[in-house]
Amino acid sequence: MDNISIHINIYALIIWLILLLGISYIYRQWRIEKLKTAKLEKVLKDTEDKIQAIQLADIDYKLNPHLFKNVLNAIQSHAYQTYHSLDSLSNVLDYILYESKRKYVSPSQEIDFAASLIEIYKIKLSPFFDLKLKRLINDNEPLLNQKLMAPLISIDLIENAFKHADLQSANSFIAITFEFRNNIFALTVANKVSEKKAFKKENHGYGTNILKQRLEIIYKDNFTFDKFIEDDVHIAHLKIDLLEHKAKMLAAR
Repeated sequence: MDNISIHINIYALIIWLILLLGISYIYRQWRIEKLKTAKLEKVLKDTEDKIQAIQLADIDYKLNPHLFKNVLNAIQSHAYQTYHSLDSLSNVLDYILYESKRKYVSPSQEIDFAASLIEIYKIKLSPFFDLKLKRLINDNEPLLNQKLMAPLISIDLIENAFKHADLQSANSFIAITFEFRNNIFALTVANKVSEKKAFKKENHGYGTNILKQRLEIIYKDNFTFDKFIEDDVHIAHLKIDLLEHKAKMLAAR
């Protein structure tokens, strides 16, 4: 009986050793596969970032000369300039040359830039033209001064309003509203649609397409962008959830 018990214990020990070795092998293989998966995910993430950088660089290359042309055309439309207009021009050019090269700026920087751009475009307008600019901003918002906004994101909506509104009509108007509440950036631009038929160029809608591309690449599903006409008023509305965007940025690191 003692010999039988000894043999049984030996067999049991061997079985346990085999099981432990098997479990150890499976665990090591699992660790190896996990490391491989992590490395692969990092390579894919780096590749995606590089592709996005190339796409955004191409967009920025096309965007900045376009903006320069429109700004200079506004300045050229009048031979005289006030100190205020020149100061706004200086702010706009500084932003285009330096801040626009960054991946992100703060919401407050983007809003200040847009306000300076509007001051330049006002040169075209009659003193009696109905232009409204509102800032509904909570200065205590924690993300207001954090680098989360894609630079020049507000250009297309503002430029389109000045381009398509009938600036000579007595009942025409442009209304631009910036909002920053609950860490959400919102821009609403409304203008009375011109009764004159606009001459459609080959690159008609090019700026809007660029804006959509940038929003989809940078903010993915953390934004909404709508354009529609209601009672002869063209309305464009952009909203970006910067808190959600920041959370996803941190999770991706």
